Amino acid sequence: VAKDLGLQLPAPRDSGVRVISEGRTQYFALHGKTGHLVTAERIDREQLCRLVEKCVLRCEVIVEGDM
Repeated sequence: VAKDLGLQLPAPRDSGVRVISEGRTQYFALHGKTGHLVTAERIDREQLCRLVEKCVLRCEVIVEGDM
């Protein structure tokens, strides 16, 4: 994510970059040193998408300030 947005490492979190998941549980985060998108919580497909064949989790990347 940091590379795609052209952010300088090692601290994308210090530049105001956040990953927001739908709902209360935040399933994704940015790794502090690499800027990679990682899972922040255990993702249980059966709990989230019981009867749905295609399970999709959406998230947004928010960048505050100048890029």
